[in-house]
Amino acid sequence: MTSALRDLWNLDDEVAFLNHGSFGATPKSVLAAQARLRDQLEQEPVRFFERYLPGALAAAREAVAAWVGGDPAGLAFVPNASTGVATVLANLRLEPGDELLVTNHAYGACRNAFALTAERAGAVLVTAEIPFPGTTEDTIVAAVLAAVTSRTKLALIDHVTSPTGLVFPLERLLPELAARGVDVLVDAAHAPGMLAVDLDRLAAIGATYYTANGHKWPCAPKGAAFLWVRADRRDGFHPLVVSHGLTAALEPGQTRFRAEFDWMGTDDPTPYLAWPTAIEHLGALMAGGWDTIRRRNRDLTLAARDRLCELLAIAPPADNALIGCLASLPLPPGRRPELSAHALHERLADVHHVQLPIFDWEGQRVLRVALHLHTDLEDIEALAVALRAEGFAAHS
Repeated sequence: MTSALRDLWNLDDEVAFLNHGSFGATPKSVLAAQARLRDQLEQEPVRFFERYLPGALAAAREAVAAWVGGDPAGLAFVPNASTGVATVLANLRLEPGDELLVTNHAYGACRNAFALTAERAGAVLVTAEIPFPGTTEDTIVAAVLAAVTSRTKLALIDHVTSPTGLVFPLERLLPELAARGVDVLVDAAHAPGMLAVDLDRLAAIGATYYTANGHKWPCAPKGAAFLWVRADRRDGFHPLVVSHGLTAALEPGQTRFRAEFDWMGTDDPTPYLAWPTAIEHLGALMAGGWDTIRRRNRDLTLAARDRLCELLAIAPPADNALIGCLASLPLPPGRRPELSAHALHERLADVHHVQLPIFDWEGQRVLRVALHLHTDLEDIEALAVALRAEGFAAHS
C-alpha cells in the first residue's frame, strides 16, 4: 500500500487495512514510548508505582483532558469505553418501571450492559429505532425524542455509532434531553481523534457522562480510554473496582473521586501514560496538526464511500453531515445472497488481503470502512477490485 505515512505503523504491507475502527493501530514511535515506560516500571516497580506514577498519571490526565476540552478533575482513565459505560451503570439507582434508553445503532456490548442493568433492577430497556439507510439529523432527533418518557432515567447516545458510522447531532440532542430531565451517557468510543471534542461545551448543553477510547483514532496503545463525569455527579461516584481510595487519607487538593479512580489495584498504566505521546506525535505529522488530520481522513472517507456507492450502484445511506472517518454501506441483498457476512469478511481477508468488518445488522449485510493516515485511495481500490471479483459490483 502506498500511503506516505504507512511506514510509521507496523501494519502488514500486503494488507489493505480499512478497519482502523475496531482495534486501532498504534504507531511505532508510540509503542517505543510505551516500551520505555514499561522498562522503567520493571527496573524499580516500587519506586515507579509509589513515587513516579501519581505525578505522571496527573500529567497524562491533564494532557488528554486539554485535548478534548474538559476539566481534568472529572476525567478518569479506564481500560476501554465499555468499562466506562459499565461504571456509569453501576452508579445508577433504579426503581422498578424506570426506563433506560438506547438506540438501535448502539454498540452491542453497551446495549448488553444496559439490558442487564434494566433486567436486574426491574427497569425497562427502550430502544429508539433510527432508520438506516435514509438517515438524517432530523430522523435521529425525532426517533430519540419520541422514545423519551417521564420514566427515562438515562439515555445512551453515541457520538459516533459503531455499526453505521454516523456522527450523531449532539448539539441538537443534548439540550432536548436535558430539558426533559434525562441524564445522558455519551458513548464516544470513536470520537476523539475523529472529531474535535469539547467536553466542557457538551456538559454545558446536557452531557452527564462521556466515555471514549484512546486506542482508536488517537492511536494510543490498547488499554487506554477515559470516563469523564460532570462536576455535579462526581461526589459519591465510584469505580467498578473499590480499593484503598475509598477510605484513604486525601492529599491536599485531592478529591475522593480522584483518590478512588487513580488507584484500583496493580495494573499496567503505560497505555495511559503513552497517550499524550500519541497525541503529540500524530499531531506533528501534518501542518495544521489534528485539524488537518481530521479533515484529511474525512475527505478520504467521503471519497471512499462515493467510490463504493458507485461500484454497488446504491445511494449514500446517510447525509454527508453525519460522516466522520467511518462509512458503512448496506450491501445489495440481491447480490450473492448465499454468501454470509462472515464468509465474505473471511474471503476478503484471506483471498484478497483486504481487512474490514462485514456484519449482519438489522437484517442487512453491512460493510464498514474506517480510515486513518496509514490508508489511501489505493486501499479503497483494492476493496473495489475484491468486491467486483466476489460478484458485488453492479456491472461486470
